[in-house]
Amino acid sequence: MAALYRADHVGSFLRPPELLEARKNAAKDPVRLRTLEDLHIQRILAKQQELGFELATDGELRRRNFMSDFTDAVEGFDLADAVARDWKAGEAKAAPVSSVAGIVAKKLRQTRPLTGHELPFLKANCKVAIKMTLPSATQFPAIAFKAGVTDKIYKDHSALLWDIVEIMKNDLAKLSSDGVKYIQIDAPRYSYYMDPKWRDWIRTELKMDPDVALDEAIKADNACFKAARHPGVTLAIHLCRGNNRSHWYAEGGYDAIADKMFGTLDVDRFLLEYDDERSGTFAPLRFVPKGKTVVLGLVSSKLPQMEDANVLAKRIEEASQYVPMENLALSPQCGFASTAEGNLITEDRQWAKLKLVADTARRVWGEAAGAGA
Repeated sequence: MAALYRADHVGSFLRPPELLEARKNAAKDPVRLRTLEDLHIQRILAKQQELGFELATDGELRRRNFMSDFTDAVEGFDLADAVARDWKAGEAKAAPVSSVAGIVAKKLRQTRPLTGHELPFLKANCKVAIKMTLPSATQFPAIAFKAGVTDKIYKDHSALLWDIVEIMKNDLAKLSSDGVKYIQIDAPRYSYYMDPKWRDWIRTELKMDPDVALDEAIKADNACFKAARHPGVTLAIHLCRGNNRSHWYAEGGYDAIADKMFGTLDVDRFLLEYDDERSGTFAPLRFVPKGKTVVLGLVSSKLPQMEDANVLAKRIEEASQYVPMENLALSPQCGFASTAEGNLITEDRQWAKLKLVADTARRVWGEAAGAGA
């Protein structure tokens, strides 16, 4: 049975300035970078345990962004090039920007395990359940497929997607049999199917039917989850509307895709954004199958303002009209640093918000913050 983990978090934490500086100079002094990564990962592992979480990540501190474990371990990405994309909140328009993924310019070839640089240290130092985060295979075709370049290797977005799925499947199977108790796939692309602006973008830019693309996305993620399925391992998906320096790119409730998405994704937990009006109502949760857990992302990782514990408890109660209280949990709506630069809040406020999550979980469910199986 999957663990309940009443207090959860999406996985990434703010990097201290000295670590950011060391990463910039990694080519000159890789030993200093590794030393600082180890030091700060030990610090945040201890902090998570201190706050009462019974799961822990390394904060993605060894990554440049939430998906760089993939792009750094797989040859074929041109990180100096990018697909035109805008990060202005809510606007689906093209503009030249730097990409956190680059573009696929060669046939993909895995050169090392995706999380091989992270897991050994976690296994040696983490005293609670290890939570490992990886990007969804669906993340890359939308942002790393560039006409005139990628289509010389992969005929279309679908061909690229399924090549990535095969790489993901192999690594997920190894992770789930190697002591990792909680595997989370981060899948921002599902927001494209909820937001009318981005649905139009799929039609015009990708030349795809959004509903057909959604079906393929679910099929691809399920292939990865099937490979990761292992006794005692919790499988989760985090659905995000964008998280880069406190900015977002999509809006809209889960209504348009709830029946299909909740009903067919083969996961134990759905980590859902519910931090503001962009997320819609709790009503789509009525489609969540019996026995699956919904992790309510009620605490903002983007804004410094602290949430009210009483309001959080009330909103959890409201959500229980659609999903039984025993199948609910609480978390921030996203990570605190999907890119290394992080969101526009302080580290003290980050920990304050995580303490609020853990304290509220204990208050609402009357048990240890992360306990339950």
